[in-house]
Amino acid sequence: MHIRPVSDLRNKFPDIEKIVKGGEPVYLTKNGHGSMVVLSIDAYSKLMENVEMALDEADLRAKQDSVRYSHEQVFDTLRRRIDEG
Repeated sequence: MHIRPVSDLRNKFPDIEKIVKGGEPVYLTKNGHGSMVVLSIDAYSKLMENVEMALDEADLRAKQDSVRYSHEQVFDTLRRRIDEG
């Protein structure tokens, strides 16, 4: 895991670029706390591809079914499943 201060993004960009082009994320901190993550475009695209597919599937299911659930109903169901598991 690569953790760097956010100032390294400006001061040591080639080092960070080399890491992310190698397929690994770089976690940046500001004042000792997590601030952001730098990814290569390829890594970001792969990450988002699965998200986009899941959202497309959810949209399709929503069009086929008129039933809607509140966030309380969804999380209550998930909590019950976790407690039973």
